[in-house]
Amino acid sequence: MKKYLFPILLLSLLWTACSQPAEHTENGTSKSVQKAEYAIVIHGGAGTIKRENMSSEKEEAYRTALNKALDIGEGILKNGGTALEAVEKTIMSMEDSPLFNAGKGAVFTHEGRNELDASIMHGADRNAGAVGGITIVRNPIQAAIAVMEQSPHVMLTGKGAEEFALEQELDTVSNDYFYTERRWESLQKILERENQETGYMEEYPDYKFGTVGCVALDKNGNIVAGTSTGGMTNKRYNRIGDSPIIGAGTYADNATCGVSCTGHGEFFIRWAVAYDVSAIMAYKEVGVKKAADMVVNEKLVDVGGSGGLIALDKYGNVAMPFNTEGMYRGYAKPNERVVQIYKDEQ
Repeated sequence: MKKYLFPILLLSLLWTACSQPAEHTENGTSKSVQKAEYAIVIHGGAGTIKRENMSSEKEEAYRTALNKALDIGEGILKNGGTALEAVEKTIMSMEDSPLFNAGKGAVFTHEGRNELDASIMHGADRNAGAVGGITIVRNPIQAAIAVMEQSPHVMLTGKGAEEFALEQELDTVSNDYFYTERRWESLQKILERENQETGYMEEYPDYKFGTVGCVALDKNGNIVAGTSTGGMTNKRYNRIGDSPIIGAGTYADNATCGVSCTGHGEFFIRWAVAYDVSAIMAYKEVGVKKAADMVVNEKLVDVGGSGGLIALDKYGNVAMPFNTEGMYRGYAKPNERVVQIYKDEQ
């Protein structure tokens, strides 16, 4: 019997090696990785975020809000909840915070309104939902989910989206609910500068960015990505950016990754940034970190696009690249948590 032991042992070792999940290294070669039981990654916007401009109290407030959001999402995933529920509740937490440009903390349009956008995508079947330019839904991410689950459509906008939200009995508020003094003052500063010039001015980096997003991987191996925003300060003409556009601001595919973006939306739309990360992974056979970095720090930089993104692959590997001064961001896995703001924390 001894002469049969070696080939049996060899076959056993080969089977074990082949059954291990694998991802690609930075040069494209394959390596074994340990699949996380669950994972969640979030962002609260990218832009001109510098240590010297941030008080200790404000920094602590942001880190507390990011940790609170991660607590909510991780708690759901740890207890066997779905990625969809984790993304919904995590984003709602950030929408309810006046710190972020989404929901309660949304920026103002040129006319002094708050117009909100959101999207959601499920990686299992690539079903998706989105809303744009809504003004009365307290938590826009819930409206996006309702579109995905309760309608045959992917995107609804404006009054029609609001009518649909009312039919779905979502929590609605007056537009005054979204008012915060900080965002109002930001609009006034831009309007003052605009009055000193001519034409419609929008090229102010400090006011351009701000979005919240979440990507989650649950115990069933499903990936869901969601994004919510108030858009760009001083926007006009019902402008809608990348956040509610599937493939630009949000994308999810269980076979590759989930992505949520933040930045100058026009560039993210034109370069289909969220989808591009997934496509690079699939076609170039590289890992999520390499693919995300290529898109944000090479392709976007080459065309003058500013911002960042969060991404999560099917093994729980996380990417959080950005090409701005900072990005509110963080992730959690079993026995692992990171919350960061500045570039030098990378």
